[in-house]
Amino acid sequence: MVWLRRTTHYLFIVVVAVNSTLLTINAGDYIFYTDWAWTSFVVFSISQSTMLVVGAIYYMLFTGVPGTATYYATIMTIYTWVAKGAWFALGYPYDFIAVPVWIPSAMLLDLTYWATRRNKHAAIIIGGTLVGLSLPIFNMINLLLVRDPLEMAFKYPRPTLPPYMTPIEPQVGKFYNSPVALGSGAGAVLSVPIAALGAKLNTWTYRWMAA
Repeated sequence: MVWLRRTTHYLFIVVVAVNSTLLTINAGDYIFYTDWAWTSFVVFSISQSTMLVVGAIYYMLFTGVPGTATYYATIMTIYTWVAKGAWFALGYPYDFIAVPVWIPSAMLLDLTYWATRRNKHAAIIIGGTLVGLSLPIFNMINLLLVRDPLEMAFKYPRPTLPPYMTPIEPQVGKFYNSPVALGSGAGAVLSVPIAALGAKLNTWTYRWMAA
């Protein structure tokens, strides 16, 4: 029955990864990405790196298989691309949604777990740090490929956004000079305790299953 248990684990990962992506969409984060990235990129970086690391490390430790974190991030990416296609089908431009880049950071988490011979604490400390450091870099590269985020924000206002979240022009230098550096620094610090939380949730899950 080992195959059944493993299949159940991976199906469980699919369900939770899809729900994590739904949380991102419903929270407005992937819409927020295109609208606000130039003014609040640090906030975006922290939210995405912590959201990724808590789910990815939870299921990586749950299965004990290096590669599970990348699998988790891949499901989130595919599902968000489906949402992007849905908006495009409704008549919005292709650049209306910029899909966050989760996969490379998840790969670094998997590589850490594999290289340290499945050491949980190394995955939490080193892997969490790498996720927080790398995600803002990959996402800024991704953002630079968008034609004009501010044009998309002002020309196609979001019907679901309240008035106080109307996109604003960026104030360069007023809040920070390097959003990638600040996002990476803050993400690296915060992703470690969030990764520890994911690992602790895994322990609680095993205790619950054994009860």
